[in-house]
Amino acid sequence: MQFDELVRRRYSVRSYRSTPIPDDVLERVLDAFVIAPTAANRQPIGLVVVETEGREQDLHRVYHAEWFAKQPPLVVCACAVPEAAWRRRDGKNYADVDCTIAMDHLILAAANEGLGTCWIGAFDPVAAREVFGLPEGVEPIVLTPLGYPADSAPAKLRKPKEQLIHRGRW
Repeated sequence: MQFDELVRRRYSVRSYRSTPIPDDVLERVLDAFVIAPTAANRQPIGLVVVETEGREQDLHRVYHAEWFAKQPPLVVCACAVPEAAWRRRDGKNYADVDCTIAMDHLILAAANEGLGTCWIGAFDPVAAREVFGLPEGVEPIVLTPLGYPADSAPAKLRKPKEQLIHRGRW
């Protein structure tokens, strides 16, 4: 699929088939996370991949939507290690930015493989730390279910380009 088609076709999937993801497909998606750029190549990121079967109650503690824990075969949690991240001159820590870039690579790779995802930031971070066994210093940043869509893309609602793109100055 051409990149411009891929970014237009990708959408937030909220209904999944339970069809397992072949190992080779999953590895290509995970590789996209690993090869994503990070500030100063520090790679202060990590990914927890969880099979949903048998973990539905735990996952429901993290995020309450029924489709999240019961439908897709996998859920992934992208994490950042702030102490390992590069910092800008003013002190801004780039761990969240690095994690976001890597997760976006994963999401686009998943879409390219015919898989669905849904960016989830409205989760319970305390439950996520417990369920995903995150050690001290590792922060859960974003989650996504991962599986084959059982729905179809709704119309995309976007602001006009002129409201978002500023040339020369804001």
